[in-house]
Amino acid sequence: MRPVLARLAAPLTVLALAACQGAAPPAADKPAAKPAADKPAADKPTADKPAEAPADKPDPGVPLAGERHFKSLQQLTFGGENAEAYFSGDEKRLVFQSTRDGAGCDQIYTLDLADKTAKRVSSGKGRTTCAYFLPGDQRILYASTHAAADDCLPNPDRSRGYVWKLYPEFDIYTAAADGSDIKPLVTGPGYDAEATVSPTGDAIVFTSTRDGDPELYKINVDGTGLVRLTNTRGYDGGAFFSPDGKRIVYRANHPEGEAELKAYDDIIKEHLVRPTRLEIFVMNADGSEQRQVTKNGKANFAPFFHPDGKRIVFSSNQGDPKGRNFDLYLIGDDGEGQEQVTFSDTFDGFPMFTRDGKHLVFASNRGAKTHGDTDVFLAEWVD
Repeated sequence: MRPVLARLAAPLTVLALAACQGAAPPAADKPAAKPAADKPAADKPTADKPAEAPADKPDPGVPLAGERHFKSLQQLTFGGENAEAYFSGDEKRLVFQSTRDGAGCDQIYTLDLADKTAKRVSSGKGRTTCAYFLPGDQRILYASTHAAADDCLPNPDRSRGYVWKLYPEFDIYTAAADGSDIKPLVTGPGYDAEATVSPTGDAIVFTSTRDGDPELYKINVDGTGLVRLTNTRGYDGGAFFSPDGKRIVYRANHPEGEAELKAYDDIIKEHLVRPTRLEIFVMNADGSEQRQVTKNGKANFAPFFHPDGKRIVFSSNQGDPKGRNFDLYLIGDDGEGQEQVTFSDTFDGFPMFTRDGKHLVFASNRGAKTHGDTDVFLAEWVD
């Protein structure tokens, strides 16, 4: 879910985090907005047709003042809740999660960057999240609950505040790029999701509660060779490999002190985590030399390495005293030299660079015609 990490939100919305969860978490203990997957999308557009931005809002296709890294900006989806868009190996397609076509929770889609057509490639059953292309682009992987139930399963208990649910029904599957030939890759007791693939094509990192605590694990692309990478009490997830495949960047919420540990223990047994404080970490691909990068006590998530392997782009609400607005930031892997990248007054998150660093894809509420809309944007990047 990235945590489905994936969703979140700005004052306007948010994507579901498991999100890869995909979403971004509100930074206050009270719920800011439900993840997109927690509400029906029957009232959302069913086709990606451009809609004029309201007169009182800036053109979403034009970089905002201060967005100096964006030479140009292109909106790729138009309406509904779309997030966690990641490039295929040849960078001609995206795979992303979306609540559209009347679905009550996310399904997986691919989008052809040449003709901008989107096609659903998951079964339409259960919740899905966190899709990624496998080496060669002939197959994709994603997490789904379809083996447990055809419906979306019950929403998280909001009496607990803003929480992510790590549904134990999530398993990781692979499928042909057209959605056919669905096969299980990672199954078993506990939550298995948030999987991404190394640029070197030999390994997959994912989050699992198979040992009780949400930790990061690594496997070979064929599902063999399981290795546990993290061992700190708390949530570890939303991981991506560095360009050379030698390191991993991820987000984590590690409870501190007896009160926080008790609060964590009280809800993790219900498969819930509270993502109001997440920090960015890096480690070697074997799990060694784990090191904290951000130290601001806010909700930092969706980290991705710049192609130079020395910088990390991520989403954070650190600039909003109310913790509602998320922007993209760039920071050195040593925690130094942070700069703000986006300046929208809404949600910006889930960034991914092309290998040459010339383009950045991300999800945003900017230009939303309907409350809660989140769209995918492609920026031409300049350093």
